[in-house]
Amino acid sequence: MRVKCDAMKKLVVACLFLLSAAPVFGQTQSPSVQPATKAVNGQASERLSADTPKTTVLGNAFVAPQDWSIRVKGPATILQAPEGDSWVALVDVQAKGPDEALAAAWQAYKPEAKWPVKVTNDLPDRDGWSRRRYYEYLTSPNEKRGVAALVYYSGSSWTVVIEDMSDAVGEKRGGQVALIFGRLLPKGYSRESFAGKKANSLDNARIAQLSRFVEQGQKVLGVPGVALGLVQDGKSIFADGFGVKELGGTEKPDGDTLFMVASNTKAMTTLLLAKLVDEHRMTWQTPVISLLPSFRLGDAETTRSVLVKHLICACTGMPRQDLEWIFEYGNMTPESSLALLGTMQPTSKFGELFQYSNLMAAAAGYTGAYVLYPQTESGAAYDRAMQSYVFDPLAMKSTTFDFARALSANHATAHSPDADGKPAKALTAINYAVIPLRPAGGAWSSVRDMLKYVSMELAEGKLPDGKTYISKEPLLERRAPQVYIGKDVSYGMGLMVDTTYGVPVVHHGGDLTGYHSDMIWLPQQNVGAVILTNGDPGWLLRDRIRRRLLEVLFDGRPEAEALLNADAKNFYSSLAADRKLLTIPADLNESAKLAKHYANASLGDITVSTSGSSTVFDFDEWKSEVATRKNPDGTISFITIAPGVMGFEFVVGAGPKRTLTIRDAQHEYVFKER
Repeated sequence: MRVKCDAMKKLVVACLFLLSAAPVFGQTQSPSVQPATKAVNGQASERLSADTPKTTVLGNAFVAPQDWSIRVKGPATILQAPEGDSWVALVDVQAKGPDEALAAAWQAYKPEAKWPVKVTNDLPDRDGWSRRRYYEYLTSPNEKRGVAALVYYSGSSWTVVIEDMSDAVGEKRGGQVALIFGRLLPKGYSRESFAGKKANSLDNARIAQLSRFVEQGQKVLGVPGVALGLVQDGKSIFADGFGVKELGGTEKPDGDTLFMVASNTKAMTTLLLAKLVDEHRMTWQTPVISLLPSFRLGDAETTRSVLVKHLICACTGMPRQDLEWIFEYGNMTPESSLALLGTMQPTSKFGELFQYSNLMAAAAGYTGAYVLYPQTESGAAYDRAMQSYVFDPLAMKSTTFDFARALSANHATAHSPDADGKPAKALTAINYAVIPLRPAGGAWSSVRDMLKYVSMELAEGKLPDGKTYISKEPLLERRAPQVYIGKDVSYGMGLMVDTTYGVPVVHHGGDLTGYHSDMIWLPQQNVGAVILTNGDPGWLLRDRIRRRLLEVLFDGRPEAEALLNADAKNFYSSLAADRKLLTIPADLNESAKLAKHYANASLGDITVSTSGSSTVFDFDEWKSEVATRKNPDGTISFITIAPGVMGFEFVVGAGPKRTLTIRDAQHEYVFKER
């Protein structure tokens, strides 16, 4: 469960890694265009009634999303989101190099734009494109906007992609933006496909290739420790670790070392639901309010429409809204987390867009628990249900939701870079925020235990002794598409299915402070993998291991290593660019202007104090030293810098009353002087 995306103001594709979107819930897929057009800056604009294959001016292929408008302005093909304040421009130009190409693209798209470049990074060749370069622009937080560009070269011309989007639209329509990027290919180019190819046996040599990739990735990313597990044809063939469990120590993680698996918990939660379907206690189509009478969303119509399968499909229009439980978890219970859902409103139509909600996923687990143990407190009922219905039958003896038990056992410590990019132990108090909504991401597990789960998935519900643990139909229904993210990835019930390279890859990632993981399996090839890491930016390694696994299995083009090396360089160069903008310790003149106490009805209190030259924000549940930054528009931000919670930004208000404002992509919270 990723509590915040460090690439919030970068290209959405950087966060989604070419996940895809297609129409769902009976929407048509025919590439038609609504007949009504209008002039925009003198150019005809067409609004698309379905996801539609298109080409840029020079014939490079992409897919334009449903409900967006498209127009051509000279060399620029400009896509406008339905909200009217966000654009993706694809511009074909002739130039001597990427910088010149970028300048020409801006001149064609929006010549009046004046945002300064914050950081630039070169990227390796991919999908027929070469000489790729990424540009991130510096915006002010009150603009609520992300601006970035990618420059590609193919043949004899450059294609520049400019993303100029409000934060709200970028998150809400991230799946649609991924649709544009996921099939953006040079004219006449076909992406590598492994469809129909026989997978290699993961012998010692190929296991060594995967191990080297993980070990090298662990080092280049600065992640202290990684554990890797592999299974093929029903046999666990590797379970071991690399690096260290804790900085300053010498013990390496192994196959039994516990890590937080975060959102990988979601799939296990839906496995519990599948067991209840298999026992005929409910169906995937059962209305949730008929099972859990206390279930409420802020929108009554959506509440009535939610079926069991929708609780964890990321398709109900409920947005990511995590700050409430990140900042106010001290007194939160499973019951209050469910009550919090009742205060939230959907921001897209039911079934329209991929929007990820941890609270909805928590409700899925508590619904299943209530069906089994209606007289028991929700958290205890869920723990009991998972133990008896999932962990015990699968012999996952180490997996637990008990933090004390995990921390007293063979476990890996969480780490994160500090503000200067140096590895440090992470402030893990924030991870305790997941306990009240643990069905969404609160499990601790090891690669050996997780391989038992993956093996059952590959065996379609059979246990190692051949006995049926769960019927095939309810198990596999969890993989059926509920909503698409781009063109090649669908989200089911706590599981994604990725067909980017021609073969289905089922997986789900998990992200909490200092812990990043993925579980992966290829049903057609009977191969699975689990990777667990104990440091930020471990999510980069767990994303690239999926590509490397395919390369090793099918002798694919070796791309993963170069991509991961570029990821590491980009991560740390972006961190360094952010650091240059910060004043650490915080500017004491600005700190002196702050009130001592602030309060917000949803996020609680902030107590401001100084310790020597440092300024500290205390949120009760956790606290951090803060830095200051002067933004391009002249406003001042205070930003948390403790390792693991770096980047929570509070903008000083300009009015007569002292305020601090924090935002996620779609919500704004104002703290007022108390």
